Amino acid sequence: MTGTPGYRTGRVRGLIADERRALDDVPPGAVTETARRPHPAPDGRSAPPAARGRTPPATAPDGMPPGPADDHVTQPLPGPGQVQRTRRGRETIRRPSAGARTRSIRTRLYVLVGATLVVVCVAMGVITALFQHAYLMGNLDDRVLDTAERALSRASSHPDGADDPTFLRESAQPAGTLSARLDEKGAVLSAAVVVQDASANASVHDPVHDLGTDQRSALAGLRADGAMHTRAVPGLGTYRVTVLADGGVRVLAGLPMDDVQDTLDALVTIETGVAVAGLAAAGCVCAVVIRRQLRPLGRVAATAAEVSRASLGDGGITGLTRVPARDTDPGSEAGQVGAALNRLLDQVESSLAERQRDEERIRRSEERVRRSEERVRRSEEGMRRSEERMRRFLADASHELRTPLASIAGYAELMNRGTDRVEPVLAWRRVSAESARMTGLVEDLLLLARLDEGRPLDSREVDMAALVAEAVRKARAAAGGHDWQLELSLDAPASVTGDEARLRQVMAALLSNARMHTPAGTTVTASVRSTAERRVIRVRDNGPGIPATLLPTVFERFTRADTSRSRTDAGSGGSGLGLAVAAAITAAHGGRIHVDSVPGRTEFTVDLPAAVEAEAEQRAVSGNGASV
Repeated sequence: MTGTPGYRTGRVRGLIADERRALDDVPPGAVTETARRPHPAPDGRSAPPAARGRTPPATAPDGMPPGPADDHVTQPLPGPGQVQRTRRGRETIRRPSAGARTRSIRTRLYVLVGATLVVVCVAMGVITALFQHAYLMGNLDDRVLDTAERALSRASSHPDGADDPTFLRESAQPAGTLSARLDEKGAVLSAAVVVQDASANASVHDPVHDLGTDQRSALAGLRADGAMHTRAVPGLGTYRVTVLADGGVRVLAGLPMDDVQDTLDALVTIETGVAVAGLAAAGCVCAVVIRRQLRPLGRVAATAAEVSRASLGDGGITGLTRVPARDTDPGSEAGQVGAALNRLLDQVESSLAERQRDEERIRRSEERVRRSEERVRRSEEGMRRSEERMRRFLADASHELRTPLASIAGYAELMNRGTDRVEPVLAWRRVSAESARMTGLVEDLLLLARLDEGRPLDSREVDMAALVAEAVRKARAAAGGHDWQLELSLDAPASVTGDEARLRQVMAALLSNARMHTPAGTTVTASVRSTAERRVIRVRDNGPGIPATLLPTVFERFTRADTSRSRTDAGSGGSGLGLAVAAAITAAHGGRIHVDSVPGRTEFTVDLPAAVEAEAEQRAVSGNGASV
């Protein structure tokens, strides 16, 4: 049974229905590449170009050959601005009209409901007026016909009185009743009209008024067929007339239509007033109802507008306004929109929060990378500076050692030659001086190396006031051209725990620095201030000061203002190790040293801790020395 035509047709129809459902499930605008590919043939090959995108004739859903419209999938008509997609993958955008873009839903509802009410009221009024008109005209036609029959009966009893409308005089007729005698050709032989009700006023001599020529002409030409006619009679108005005949007598009778027209006018006026009042009341009720029903939608729109004004790009991902719970009732369309908007805002906040977390993680990673690069850069810079200092140190040390060695070698060579140009005693003095200079340089370098290794210093209590006073006396004796002064401000004993010889070396270095780098007559003041916890020693002078470019490296090794190392004699300049040794010794004692210098004032400050017990201070000095 699998090969029967019915089975094949049903199977093909099922495949087509599945394909249409699949195409309907594709969202607007999501046209995939598969929709543009040719459908494979049953044998696995691509269908020929003529058959691509078309349904074969044998597989039409209705069993008939497909027409041009079969190329498109029947889908619901998209709304304004939606994408309409064909079966071939083509897209057509249905753009909203200008009116739809400019009018709000409330306005459109007002217009629609108002137009509907107006149409209903107009239709009801027209229909009522038409039915009332038909009813009144029917009643009037019955009265006209009855009047015509009575007039014909009276006229038949007086066949010779064609010029005398005895019917109107013999019978009590209402005012406005019109009667005429006609000949066989329809010409008016006689015609009259009742000017007022004869039965109401019997004293009137003759209530019948004959018609004039123009009035008779308006009634001429009617056939005696019993049909109702509407004629406008000059001076009398519009009449409803009919003509009846009996043998050779033809009678025309008519009644005025003023009552019918007045009734219809009154009806239209009443209906118009009632319709206007009803429309006004209905419009007010509809406006209130529409406003109340659209109020939740307005609150949803206001929430959406407030969210749209939020600055989401500045991290404002929390606290977005939500639609109130009363406007999220799934039983109404506005509630469904509000609930959907709340879900959308939740997803937006989640997405923005996740994006911010990702950005924060990226920022932190970049910050870590930047800090790592900065550390590497600083490390490389430090290595370069260390290498530069090492090269400079080696160059300076080599030069400082080479100069005395060259002097010693020169004087030794002269003495070996036995020349008389140099006295032996002077030569030995020069050799001794250069040897002492080289010894001091080597000892300073050895001391710096030991301090760098953290070797402990001798530890005992040292009176810094006495030490500074002795250093000032020695400086005054060595350089009498300077004004040396001593200031003491002792709130407590100025004792520290440390190596006395090294502390003397610190003071000697500071005073020697002031002596060598200031001109004669400079005032150099050494002061000691003692508090409960600290001992502060200052060496101040009013010399030219230290160059600003030299201040950052003043405590580095082989730092000199004379970078060319040119000096007139061995005592005219130092080796550049004095302040470096002073800084190292001070740090080894747990203290600090710094300098402030401006033209006319230079001050070195040494800050040392107060003396403690010998064992505790020994541990402190050892620990501080290890950190250098």
